[in-house]
Amino acid sequence: MNAIEAEGLHTYYGKSHILHGVSLLVEEGKLTTLLGRNGAGKTTTMRSLMGLTPPREGSVRFFGTKTTHWPPFRIAALGVGYVPEGRRIFPNLSVEENLKVPLERRGPWSIPRIYKLFPPLAERRNNRGRQLSGGEQEMLSIARALLINPKILILDEPSQGLAPLVVRDVFRIVSEMRDEGISVLLVEQNARMSLEIADFAYVLDDGAIVHAGPAAELARDEARIEALAGATAEGWEERVPAA
Repeated sequence: MNAIEAEGLHTYYGKSHILHGVSLLVEEGKLTTLLGRNGAGKTTTMRSLMGLTPPREGSVRFFGTKTTHWPPFRIAALGVGYVPEGRRIFPNLSVEENLKVPLERRGPWSIPRIYKLFPPLAERRNNRGRQLSGGEQEMLSIARALLINPKILILDEPSQGLAPLVVRDVFRIVSEMRDEGISVLLVEQNARMSLEIADFAYVLDDGAIVHAGPAAELARDEARIEALAGATAEGWEERVPAA
């Protein structure tokens, strides 16, 4: 069974047509990355999957259950952990209080285990969210998602605004989640590092999938990786549906 199946998503903000028939799959137990430049439609894709900005056309399934137009809380209840762009922790709550916000689901992840995975959070458990560094805030955001004991973890730009050494730590943790058996959808601009840890990769440009294939294969294509850093993802083949 696939963790996520999205087919033919067309999503709008008002009259602005943002996604143009986006289709993608995330296999259970695999780490899939969705790459693309700023403004390519990556965050809108995540919002469409999570029911925050429902598509006008197309369908979304999590673990075989059709969730198109479901509210986000129902989708989360299927075991979907979502770490949005910008972290969105509670700045006036302590680390410990932030970790107590998610509704608990049965499973291996608990606050003591979170503190073992993220020692900086244990050290700063009494600090308020606004007192944490960017890297610590990202760790806290991922930790909160893990505490619902998700079957799939969706992360939107976790490396954004972080120092290179911190980015490396965050990607190591994301890779460990896959090794724990959690399916992962990683949305990123950092193509090189994402492709190091991913099993499968999609590239989004101007609201459409322009590439789908094994991450290792794309990682060897230096010209295309460099194209991802440009103003547009030029040099990609014709727009393709998800494999």
